[in-house]
Amino acid sequence: MKGIILAAGRGSRLGGLTAERPKCMVPLAGRPLLDWQRAALTAAGISDLAVVVGYRRELVDAADLTIFHAARWAETNMVGSLLAAERWLSAGPCVVSYADIVYSAATVRRLAAAPGDLAIAYDPAWAALWRRRFADPRDDAETFRLAADGALADIGTRPATLEEVQGQYMGLLRFTPSAWSAVRAVLDTLPPAEVDALDMTSLLGMLLRAGRRIETVACEGAWGEVDSGSDLAVCEDLVARGDLRLDEQRKALS
Repeated sequence: MKGIILAAGRGSRLGGLTAERPKCMVPLAGRPLLDWQRAALTAAGISDLAVVVGYRRELVDAADLTIFHAARWAETNMVGSLLAAERWLSAGPCVVSYADIVYSAATVRRLAAAPGDLAIAYDPAWAALWRRRFADPRDDAETFRLAADGALADIGTRPATLEEVQGQYMGLLRFTPSAWSAVRAVLDTLPPAEVDALDMTSLLGMLLRAGRRIETVACEGAWGEVDSGSDLAVCEDLVARGDLRLDEQRKALS
């Protein structure tokens, strides 16, 4: 199992924090965000790691990481970053992580052990975190519904009510080469401009409509996402209060 961290974007919603550095190098609890993903993946037993870089890539601390360059990072969305790592995704199983999330190694272990070809991690208790991030949790929530057997049934549209949101996708996935072949089959039906604009939840929705099964695993422990300065403050507070426990990751970083 290999790990891929998608860190090509600037993170413009962080304002001045990313004026001179990529989002993945913004510090949380004294360490760059990228360090927390590296540490969680390593602590979960995934030591062969790669990072997809783009904006200010020369500033990314990529020691001991394989580098994939998303040359068109400014013109593409998350799926464009994913495509930059196609060599790994087509060759063997990979856990894929966004570079702006913090999560436990236990969640990575659950994801790596999930059945099936494609699996995603989600937070069933998402509303508590979203209420800290947004005045109205529906402002940034997406539909997320599970089938009776726990597989993903729906994702990525605007919810009319919170009852349509049984959890929130975290930005943490696991692909096998078979799953990647299914992704390629979907992408090959789209014009290049649509592929460029494609975000991950839209891709997952397309895979569902194509009949692809997507397994889900609930996260273990708290987690956080940093899309804005206020998100960063929420995560700092979660760390300070001990809600977001990074003990295992800190050991991996030491």
